[in-house]
Amino acid sequence: MAELKLEREFPTSTENLFAWISDGAKLLQWWGPEGMHVPEHDLDFSRLGPWYSVMENAEGQKYKVSGQVTHIDPPNSVGFTWGWHDDQDQRGAESHVTLTVESAGDCARLILDHRDLGDDEIAANHNTGWTSSLRKLEAQFQ
Repeated sequence: MAELKLEREFPTSTENLFAWISDGAKLLQWWGPEGMHVPEHDLDFSRLGPWYSVMENAEGQKYKVSGQVTHIDPPNSVGFTWGWHDDQDQRGAESHVTLTVESAGDCARLILDHRDLGDDEIAANHNTGWTSSLRKLEAQFQ
């Protein structure tokens, strides 16, 4: 199984960065690749249980992903499962995401670990999506 690990540093405290990765209102400001918006969701990584989001691009194409929040350890980490839905709303293969926040001097470091991605092509697609989403998160701190 392929996996993906991305790291970024943000000029903020670990507590504030944790809020940006766990609070639904803050998540909506950076969730999904650039050019996407989220018209439907139950994004709240501050509690255990189910979540989902529907991302929509400028052409109106929708992409649904869902899972379960599996752990919350404020202000250190959040873990959740991840599965894309097809056009008939059937959930596909499940992977696992952990967002970890740690101190990095005057900054806070976010480590995104996405495991069980199947093959290298799937990992590369997720790398593109997460990298774009993280650019949106970085913009919140500029």
